[in-house]
Amino acid sequence: MTTEHGIDGRRITSFERNGLVFDVVDQGPLDGDVVVLLHGFPQTASSWDALAPLLHESGYRTLAPCQRGYAPRARPRGRFAYRMSQLVDDVLALIETARPGGGKVHVVGHDWGAAVAWTLAANRPDVVATVTALSVPHPAAFMWSLFTGRQFLMSWYMYAFQIPWLPELVVRRLHRRARTRLIEGVAAGGQTKANAARDADHLVNSGALTPALNWYRGMPFNSPRGLARVTVPALYIWSDKDPALSRKGAERTRRFVTGPYTFHTLTGVGHWIPEQAPQEVAELLRPHLVR
Repeated sequence: MTTEHGIDGRRITSFERNGLVFDVVDQGPLDGDVVVLLHGFPQTASSWDALAPLLHESGYRTLAPCQRGYAPRARPRGRFAYRMSQLVDDVLALIETARPGGGKVHVVGHDWGAAVAWTLAANRPDVVATVTALSVPHPAAFMWSLFTGRQFLMSWYMYAFQIPWLPELVVRRLHRRARTRLIEGVAAGGQTKANAARDADHLVNSGALTPALNWYRGMPFNSPRGLARVTVPALYIWSDKDPALSRKGAERTRRFVTGPYTFHTLTGVGHWIPEQAPQEVAELLRPHLVR
């Protein structure tokens, strides 16, 4: 395992927490301000391949971990191990590895990574300089939206994933017998078929399927701390063609941010914002990260 720090002129390729080892993609100038990039379901750190180089051009160093369940050496058993407090503490361990003497980092998250980013920023403003969420609203706004409109129906898959072993059986069977159909399903919301194939193949073939679903299965164990308000500067980017997330939750998020806040809607963009609109996201990030 390599946990050398940029302060020593070395890259972080992995970090460890409680016996779990997380792989990290560390790129950009070593002396640049750190931007932690948190992927979502069903992706890995590769989902940032289009956006990260644009941040490097602006002088930022990016750390993109493969999160709990996706990293081969960080797959604990059972859904309780995937509750939000554990996901946040994983990122805190990465921040400590990157900033052993203290200091803040910028945090950018997409999909589930956005939920982790919101919760981290709300509960540990001492280590977060700015937070940026792509697609997913503040957890409290999302919970509110489940009971006030279309979001309840749009989130059907979250309820289906609570069923033990059956979702895995369906996904594996689709991948084996109807891979094209599965890829089209993953690509819903505007992702390219090539990237959808990459993610679907990794999910099924790498052993990450059940751990990834356990992020959803761990939701009943999440603490109300995740609903706390965010005080650090926040940027929230939502897209109007997202089939999984409604406008109501997006617009409600403002109520749960007490610090400087920017909300931006990407027109004609689907769910996979980091890969569909990297240039637009980079342009929005540049003024936000210099706060």
